[in-house]
Amino acid sequence: MLLSVIIPAWQEAKRMPKTIEGVECLRAALPYPIEVILVDDGSTDGTADLAAAAGMKVLRRPHKGKGAAVRSGMLAANGMYRMIADADWSMRPEQALLMLPPVLTGHDIAIASRELPDSVRKGEPRWRHFVGRTYNNLVQQILLPGLLDTQCGFKVFRAEAARAIFSRCHEDGWAFDVEVLALAREYGLRVVEVPIDWTHDSDSRVRPLLDAPGMLAALFRIRSRILFGPQIMAAYDPPSPHDMYPRS
Repeated sequence: MLLSVIIPAWQEAKRMPKTIEGVECLRAALPYPIEVILVDDGSTDGTADLAAAAGMKVLRRPHKGKGAAVRSGMLAANGMYRMIADADWSMRPEQALLMLPPVLTGHDIAIASRELPDSVRKGEPRWRHFVGRTYNNLVQQILLPGLLDTQCGFKVFRAEAARAIFSRCHEDGWAFDVEVLALAREYGLRVVEVPIDWTHDSDSRVRPLLDAPGMLAALFRIRSRILFGPQIMAAYDPPSPHDMYPRS
């Protein structure tokens, strides 16, 4: 089995030693090989060169946003399972095993969750947690009832699920996670939340207050596409039976 690790990156040169360390920690913990794809989202600080020097496959893209970067990486990957990983490794890399066979089976998508009873959050300011929970409450009310943490930056997809979903996504920005999971639910895919230990990074690229209006508007765009898809140009085409093999 091959695991593809997709790392979206924008201006991450200062954090690249931590990114590389996390990749090597994951590689040492896994019982099977990995390919690492860093998708450089138009960085100007040498991020792509540092990643290439560390032996990562690098996809250089114009700056469009995290969603566009992840989509490029997912569709270029070769692994039977495909994992999104943030460059800061705010989740301990070895915890990825909790989201992969043989530990976890019978799922199409596994998402790391900071909100389950066994999850641990470290170092996060209270105001930031409050903003995050407020946004998740809106996500649950508008699109995804029952999913407690749609925005954590670590998710694992079965290859067929990744191809079916990411080939149909439209969101280039931060709300891509919600779009991906909303499509997964529409297509009847099995999504499971996995508790993790998570440490806040104060150098996060997300600006909760500034980005919030755009992320909220995206929820209604996604809902509109799903509800009224056949009537609008941005309709989602449903996957064909050949997109995904029968799930065990």
